[in-house]
Amino acid sequence: MRRIRDCLRLSLENNLNQTQIAQTLGIARSTVQDYLSRATINKITDFSQVQSISDIDLENLFFQSSTELSVPTDKNSGLDYEYLHKDLQRPGVTLRLLWEEYRMTNPEGYQYSQFCWHFQQWRQKLKVYMRQMHIAGERIYVDYSGKRPSIVDRLTGEIQEVELLVMCWGCSHYTYAEAQPSQALKYWIMGHVRAFDYFGCVSRLLVPDNLKSGVTKAHRYDPDVNPTYTELSEHYGFGVLPARPNHPRDKAKVETSVQIVQRWIVARLRNQVFHSIEDLNRAIWVLLTELNSRPLQKLHRSRLELFDELDKPNALKLPQHQFTYRQWYTPTINLDYHIEIEKRYYSVPWSYYGKKIQACLSEGTLSVFHAEKRIAIHEEQKKPYTYATSAEHMPPNHKNYSDWSLAMVLRKAREVGPATECLIKKIIDQKQHPQQGYRPAQGILRLAPTYGNDRLEAAASIAATFGFNRVEQIASMLKNGKDLPVEEPMGTVDNVNNVRGQNYYTRKEGNI
Repeated sequence: MRRIRDCLRLSLENNLNQTQIAQTLGIARSTVQDYLSRATINKITDFSQVQSISDIDLENLFFQSSTELSVPTDKNSGLDYEYLHKDLQRPGVTLRLLWEEYRMTNPEGYQYSQFCWHFQQWRQKLKVYMRQMHIAGERIYVDYSGKRPSIVDRLTGEIQEVELLVMCWGCSHYTYAEAQPSQALKYWIMGHVRAFDYFGCVSRLLVPDNLKSGVTKAHRYDPDVNPTYTELSEHYGFGVLPARPNHPRDKAKVETSVQIVQRWIVARLRNQVFHSIEDLNRAIWVLLTELNSRPLQKLHRSRLELFDELDKPNALKLPQHQFTYRQWYTPTINLDYHIEIEKRYYSVPWSYYGKKIQACLSEGTLSVFHAEKRIAIHEEQKKPYTYATSAEHMPPNHKNYSDWSLAMVLRKAREVGPATECLIKKIIDQKQHPQQGYRPAQGILRLAPTYGNDRLEAAASIAATFGFNRVEQIASMLKNGKDLPVEEPMGTVDNVNNVRGQNYYTRKEGNI
């Protein structure tokens, strides 16, 4: 009790602030704040009031039982705690403002410190995730569920687990969920688009986890956001604030929502069989509507009601045009002045050879940029390992350039052996333009340092026999040792004494 007396003396007689008292007594400032708050609640305004009180009485006065210090139940206090909790989540609203409005209608009500203390006592009765103060319309939290639903292949009966994307608003807990084939960038981005359409608005900030589809490089202070995700944020006007690595509390809101979705939706669908993502999502969205319409146990309001009242009026409106998905790549231009995008090859002006450029694939069109200048445009190739070559991208002295490149490739093939040279010629002759054969030729020649010229030459001979002309086929042949000679089988065993001859089975005379 000595510290309490010293704390009150330094505050009431010496007029020291909380920090100075904490430094003087060697205790935490929060402890000083607690002592002074209890003194205010007990209407102690002068140090002389506690000088004559014994330690036992002072302890009873400051540390009453939880029932005595519980939130008052008298109706004359004029405090509507649910209203205060809801209104405090509106942008710009503070406890000081709410207290001032409270005193206007209750002139004899609590002072500010008592007002705050009683409100904090009520808040502690709420669940942890409800006690977090979120500004209306400010944040949406995004994550994938660890427990995943599944679909069944209609033909093979194979069970395939799928991903479950969950998004929720920080203030109202309003939730969206959908099943996706994987966490690939396209599904991640378009899942956001569908969620925004479901909400009818967008938050000012999005807090995703550090998965590769959203964050290219995770960092505690300065993460690199995926270019397509950045483009999505610019289109809708929200900011991306990734959660810190290994800090699940940064997205505790969505962690709780994921758990609720698992129990309310995934668990209820566990005995149903779905053969497509579309069927599964239809069932998820039916239960999702029921989930958002259920009243919350502590607040006695549904997520939908809180969303319409708090988040939606303070959120950003949807843009007039829906987001168009575009995927970005950063390839390097090869010797054949082509770039590789998803195992498909597109030409660019030959003068950019060796430079790293940006390519954007959107709605069947590939656009290529260098230093923010578009240098090429192509229609998307539908089949893998096909070429899109434009004549205007070829060098002016194309024949001389082609002859020089062809001679260099054939010279390297000739160094390996005649079979390899013949295979390279065949691959180049099959292409519409000779340059289209340089890349697979280089891929085959690069196998020589790994496996040696002799093995590559043997593999080229086998490839010529069976008509193989793909890099993967040659590499697989070398990797599995198919080019190596087959060992001759061993002869008969040396120990012939234990081998039964044909006479052993001959029926001797007199034997039955």
